[in-house]
Amino acid sequence: MPEAHGGGRENQKWKRRDGQWQGRSWRPEGGLMRCGIIAIGLLSASVSGNPARPFSVCRNPAVLETILKRHCPLVRLLPFFMLTALAACKPQSGPPPGGMAGMPPPEVEVITVVPRSVPRSVEAPGRLQAVRTAIVSARVEGILEQRTYVEGSEVKAGAVLFRIDDRTLAANLASARANLAKSQAQALIARQNQERMQALAGSKAISQQELDQAVATKAQADAEVAAAKADLARGEIDHSYAKVTAPISGRIGRALISEGALVGKNEATPLANIEQYDPIWVNFSQSSAEFLQLRQGKAAHAPLKLVLENGREYPHPGKLLFNDLAVDPATGTVGLRGEFPNPARLLLPGQFVSVRLPVAAVDNAIVVPQRALQVSPQGQVVLLVGDDGKVAAQPVKTAGLSGNGWIISEGLKGGEKVIVSGVQKARPGMAVKAVAAK
Repeated sequence: MPEAHGGGRENQKWKRRDGQWQGRSWRPEGGLMRCGIIAIGLLSASVSGNPARPFSVCRNPAVLETILKRHCPLVRLLPFFMLTALAACKPQSGPPPGGMAGMPPPEVEVITVVPRSVPRSVEAPGRLQAVRTAIVSARVEGILEQRTYVEGSEVKAGAVLFRIDDRTLAANLASARANLAKSQAQALIARQNQERMQALAGSKAISQQELDQAVATKAQADAEVAAAKADLARGEIDHSYAKVTAPISGRIGRALISEGALVGKNEATPLANIEQYDPIWVNFSQSSAEFLQLRQGKAAHAPLKLVLENGREYPHPGKLLFNDLAVDPATGTVGLRGEFPNPARLLLPGQFVSVRLPVAAVDNAIVVPQRALQVSPQGQVVLLVGDDGKVAAQPVKTAGLSGNGWIISEGLKGGEKVIVSGVQKARPGMAVKAVAAK
């Protein structure tokens, strides 16, 4: 057999003569033919069992003829496979439409902004405060025997909350009653003695000094009766304090003292707290300039709005109660207080909120929903959809709130299409499908 191609020797072309291949080897021409020869070489490796030299058969026409006879159907399909592979490898002339390969442009909802007259409001941070707060305390000394309420529940004024051991108090009360009876008896004797002395003094049977002494004794006995009555009243009050009651209606918190503890020794012992927060107050401050606009405008009696910590607006409107008497010279603000109904007890004292306070109306204002406003390193921006269907970022400036939207003071003139839904899917320069917001 002739040597394989390579090794520094000239290639030979082969000719078939008398059923034998003779002559020099041939060289395949063309890229497609080379791919076919490569595939045949791989096929021959499996046929010959020599994977180390899969392409040596391509230089041997005798072996190649054997492969073509045995695997003719497979070889006939090789051009089809090659053309398919070449077509798949052909580079595309341009990028496919849409944001991703073959994907349609994302759909976004837009509004067309139009200038109009709108009321303006400003937001101020505030803190909620209970209308009334009471500390339930033990006012007499004794052992705390029982807690009668459920922690965190609503209680009415006068309801019994705790019970204190009242045996000592009951004994003191009984002693006060006995002292009163004793004083009343002594006062009776003194009164009768005075009456006798007055009768004797009329007949000159006793001296004036003896009569004066009887009158003084009667007055002293009456004073002792009054003191005994006061002691009895004090004993009754102390005994009533053994039942600790709610001073106001409201929601009561956890117990500060457990059963079995000694309370009320030398001073009042706090037992629990009650807060009344329906309605509830909100304390906040406003700049003196905005406060002046509030007083001069028609919005002075407009309802207040409350924005909770989760960004949602409280459903019940409030009212402005009062403002401080002077402007704080350190901050230039005026302290204000508003009142809101709280039937569901959703608002809690001490909670931070935002108060929306109406000020003067704005003419020819452009308002966009709050969700349309984005914050970038360059400032506030909104995303617009141009006539070419592409997204553009437009820097804007705001001038307060109007309802649930921002008033745009700079950046928009009217007629622009602002993206209000699907903002997360849009990027500047991206083609999108704009539909009117519902």
